[in-house]
Amino acid sequence: MGRRSMGTKRDLVSMLDVKHDLVGLLELAASIKNRTKAGEPYEPLRGKSLAMLFEKASTRTRVSFEVGMTQLGGHALFLSPNDLQIGRGETISDTARVLSRYVDGILYRAFKRDPCQVIADLFTILEHKGGAFKQLKLAYVGDGNNVCNSLLLGAAIVGMDMTAACPSGYEPDAELLGAARGIAKESGSTIRVVDDPVGAVQRADVVYTDVWVSMGQEKEKEKREKVFRLYQVNAALIDHAKKDAVVMHCLPAHRGLEITDEVIDGPQSIVFDQAENRLHAQKAILSRFLAGV
Repeated sequence: MGRRSMGTKRDLVSMLDVKHDLVGLLELAASIKNRTKAGEPYEPLRGKSLAMLFEKASTRTRVSFEVGMTQLGGHALFLSPNDLQIGRGETISDTARVLSRYVDGILYRAFKRDPCQVIADLFTILEHKGGAFKQLKLAYVGDGNNVCNSLLLGAAIVGMDMTAACPSGYEPDAELLGAARGIAKESGSTIRVVDDPVGAVQRADVVYTDVWVSMGQEKEKEKREKVFRLYQVNAALIDHAKKDAVVMHCLPAHRGLEITDEVIDGPQSIVFDQAENRLHAQKAILSRFLAGV
């Protein structure tokens, strides 16, 4: 996510890019959601356009940003590689330089980072558990992928304890983990990575999981499903968390693998509130980055 304005630009590539503005973004998301629910018009992006380039297929990212731009008074253009000269050899840098002459912001949906997802996740935790992040514990169970990496940074920034349970060889990115631990020292939180899912969810307020096989990893499917079989978020695992713990998943879910139907459709699941909040968090990001709200 980036914008250009009279020779200046601001980018959102990592949670580190909003380290000093994350709480403000969460507060803005809450305000925008309240306005939306009350039917109050809020159009700070009237006359502005967003180009959306997608490296991989998406449901929630595309719909939430496109609807968000419309509700904020702006316009979004969905552009797949087949719609652009990138698919015929033009460099990404040339494409970006041209698009920056036409639009106010560029959204690039890539494989490696998910900061927008995690901003929505933190907003959802704030809604369901109150504003005292420092009193909460988040347990992530599964692959140390891009979502896990961004969660580690986000948790550290807001001062929330987090434990990630990942099989050996599937831990989070070492550099980002180091950055998260450095931030956690400042915020007073604890960041841990273990290989025991039961230990990770002990006394957890939030239990989070994601797919075991991400897009582009299909050749590893059989191997990954064997490695991760003890990392399924099921009723037995949730029993080790706090009685009022909530369960999260960024979707799409592979039901029966990383999470069971009983859990994702159960009373502790806030998965679909989490999905809805993508819209409100995205609107906060768009308002901040494209209109300086």
